[in-house]
Amino acid sequence: MNLILGAIIVFASVLGGFSMAGGHIAALWQPFELVIILGAAFGGFIIANPMSVVIKSLKSIPMLFTGSKYKKADYMDAMGFMYALFSKARKEGLMGIESDIEEPSSSPLFQKYPRLLSNHHACEFISDYMRLVVSGNMNPFELDNLMEVELATHHHDAEKPAQAIQRVGDGLPAFGIVAAVLGIVHTMAALGGPMSELGNLVAAALVGTLTGILVAYGFVSPIASMMEEFATQETSFLACIKACILANVQGYSPQVAVEFGRKTMPPDLRPSFNELEQQLRGT
Repeated sequence: MNLILGAIIVFASVLGGFSMAGGHIAALWQPFELVIILGAAFGGFIIANPMSVVIKSLKSIPMLFTGSKYKKADYMDAMGFMYALFSKARKEGLMGIESDIEEPSSSPLFQKYPRLLSNHHACEFISDYMRLVVSGNMNPFELDNLMEVELATHHHDAEKPAQAIQRVGDGLPAFGIVAAVLGIVHTMAALGGPMSELGNLVAAALVGTLTGILVAYGFVSPIASMMEEFATQETSFLACIKACILANVQGYSPQVAVEFGRKTMPPDLRPSFNELEQQLRGT
């Protein structure tokens, strides 16, 4: 939604201001300049990045329109599950949750929380570390260090598409200059023709520079920032689960362990103490 709204504002501001100054918007439509700039930028993007990053970047496109997949309901679902898991472990012992963490997709406990179950990374994170907890071979400090290393690695990998898109944004003004230079070359080849034709050719060349700068700073760089924010939100979600698991390992009750997780939630998504307590009572 933000992408669509922002794009409308950018176009309205640039085209509206140009039109109010007496410019003709039709003169800005230069499809050949777009082919040069966007084609060269995409080719450079392919050259600069491994195919895995290219695929991840393309898969991120739908999220740009739908927004972050981490809403308050996702955090509430995760907290409800962690409370139910810890409560089951306290009642039945750690071996009682072994079947749940070994096969999350077939676990009745996981299936009660479909938003969490649909999150592959979160389910894998919970299963891996609860499996270590069940084994009983790691103390909380070792577990904390291992989680921190994984979160840092995961965040670094999740940021790669955003960094790749940002590099495209950094290069687009230069590709705009390339298109402008090619336009000038075309203009020079047409010297001796009518002045009106030369004027149109020069205008088309200048549109190349405009397009490169506008696309870079009006769209591509903001999109890269949005993708970087999505990566941060995913890491924050896993960090919330991490806090719950560590608190449980340190011997806190299920409700207190979940409270540790609540404190790590982003402020705009964090439920109140009473709101979370009502959720847990329902669980």
